[in-house]
Amino acid sequence: MINKQPSDARQLALKILQSVIDKGESLSSALPFHLNSAVSAKDKAFAQMLVYGVLRRYWRLTAILQFLMKKKLKDKDSDLQIILIMALFQLMETRVPDYASVDASVNLCHKQKKKWAAGMVNAVLRNFIRQQQELTEKLESRPQAKYDHPQWMIDRLRKDWPDHWENILQQNNQQAPMSLRVNQQQLSVDDFIAKLNEQVAQHDTGLVLNQARDVGELPGFDEGWFSVQDLGAQKAAGLLDLQAGQNVLDCCAAPGGKTCHMLETEPTINVLALDVSDQRLIRVQDNLERLQLSAELVAADASQPDTWWQGEQFDRILLDVPCSASGVIRRHPDIKLLRRKQDMMALIEIQQNILQKIWPLLAAGGKLLYATCSIFKDENENQVEAFLQQQNDAQEIKFSADWGHERTHGRQIFPGDDDMDGFYYALLQKKSQ
Repeated sequence: MINKQPSDARQLALKILQSVIDKGESLSSALPFHLNSAVSAKDKAFAQMLVYGVLRRYWRLTAILQFLMKKKLKDKDSDLQIILIMALFQLMETRVPDYASVDASVNLCHKQKKKWAAGMVNAVLRNFIRQQQELTEKLESRPQAKYDHPQWMIDRLRKDWPDHWENILQQNNQQAPMSLRVNQQQLSVDDFIAKLNEQVAQHDTGLVLNQARDVGELPGFDEGWFSVQDLGAQKAAGLLDLQAGQNVLDCCAAPGGKTCHMLETEPTINVLALDVSDQRLIRVQDNLERLQLSAELVAADASQPDTWWQGEQFDRILLDVPCSASGVIRRHPDIKLLRRKQDMMALIEIQQNILQKIWPLLAAGGKLLYATCSIFKDENENQVEAFLQQQNDAQEIKFSADWGHERTHGRQIFPGDDDMDGFYYALLQKKSQ
């Protein structure tokens, strides 16, 4: 038995936040690296709570710090800024006693070999405790701090969704529920719920747990009974109208949730799962094996079919294009820091390019589902409208649903709608010759 070394949850959280805030690393990469098997479950949970909380409230916390600090910290002392905003989050949002948060933050200065900063950190935090109400009231006049989003995101959402933008921003700052998709090749949703033996909210092929759990605590994970997947993402497979024996292309397939769901829906289809990253395809393969499914995996660029396409057209194509991921901020709050306004034009061009290059691979009469996890119109309905104007053999198939919001083209889900993340779907068909 391996003896786990004691770890400091706050120091772990500091390292993860440095990776994201200072180095621009994604949270999905930084978390597993630092919260490995050597970290106790208790420390892992506390560190994760701090990281997600700080990233969700980053603009509010940094605005308060600006009020409290007489002069800005030097770049080489960015760790001290993170120590301070971690402490502010604990003081504002958690049940950790004030003295414990302050003392732990002072101790972190020593661990960072910055003993000189201990007095400054102590004074800033105690000053905040005295002025908390007054300082938080000042935030109402600062949109970034009030809504905890970068200004460019606030402006774009306000322009795109004048009736919904505030609710979208508020939902983005909530913790997303844990949603499961039941593998109906193995058991029904009702049967799985019976084995869970707890209260859940049931939806189509999935369910939402009342409280997030480690998948190892749930029955049948290793046996492939279920997968963790957002309810919004679970809409894709059903929209494709999959039929036995069809050839199906899943573009940008990793990590494979939609790939596996298609095979669970119609196990006789022939799926080619394509992704530019061979490392990410390992996750797709792992998911397929656990769920007892099979597909052909190819590591290649979707925008360059000449390098991988064998010439046989596909009956169905799922085109889940690279996007801003603005609809899944609840699960990935680092997106608010890592995504830049200047990224948008490049993403939109990539989406256009992939759609144009993949369209010839669709058989006459075949269907292509254009999908994103974005809530920006330029990546969604505006993108589809431009494509339909350019492509004479493309037509949209309208579909009615009791979820999301019908648009001129496609259907938009907002974060928080019926426990879902933000997704967009548009179903296109190639006209028969």
